Amino acid sequence: MSFWRSLLGRSEPAKPDLDALFGLPSAALTLRAGVGLTPTGSGSVAFRASEGAAFADIERDVTELLNAGEGPSVEQTTDDYGYTWLVLRPGAALGAATGDGPSGGELVDTDITGLVTDLHAVNSTLEANGYGPSLLCSLVGFTDTRGRSVGLVYLYKRGTFYPFAPEGGQRRDNALELQVEASVGDDLPMEKDRSRWFPVYGAPGL
Repeated sequence: MSFWRSLLGRSEPAKPDLDALFGLPSAALTLRAGVGLTPTGSGSVAFRASEGAAFADIERDVTELLNAGEGPSVEQTTDDYGYTWLVLRPGAALGAATGDGPSGGELVDTDITGLVTDLHAVNSTLEANGYGPSLLCSLVGFTDTRGRSVGLVYLYKRGTFYPFAPEGGQRRDNALELQVEASVGDDLPMEKDRSRWFPVYGAPGL
């Protein structure tokens, strides 16, 4: 069975709860204090694009909405499995805000809140227009001064999160993933079935 088919598994009913995404700002502060990880400011939403003008219009409207004004830069890419990713990347203001200045903690919280709001908007727009079954996952990236990267991955059909820490090539840092899980378990609904902690090597936004 392919990776994506496993991730989309049909053994349990869908339990999406998009409001769970709003626990990420609190988790970000917890990770900064306990693990030294800070948000990169980037995030992404993966879904299976449908054919037809209606879906194309919604996809275009979401992208244009997020690109408008002072919102994040949004780009679209397709992975090797045929899934579409909408990738939200920070602007100059966000990059400055994630520094180590005296009010860095407060700024990180504010900025990731905006990112989460945008990710929620993408998911909820597709869901409201009947494309919930097409949604796969959302991802928010974190990094530290040692160059380690971690993505908190939200599984739409499970309503849960899990950490993914790529370590170069097709390797992952399992110890760091367990440390992140233990750190943010009170902030986010974590995926208890670790067989569903699927690697998303090369995921945009990570």
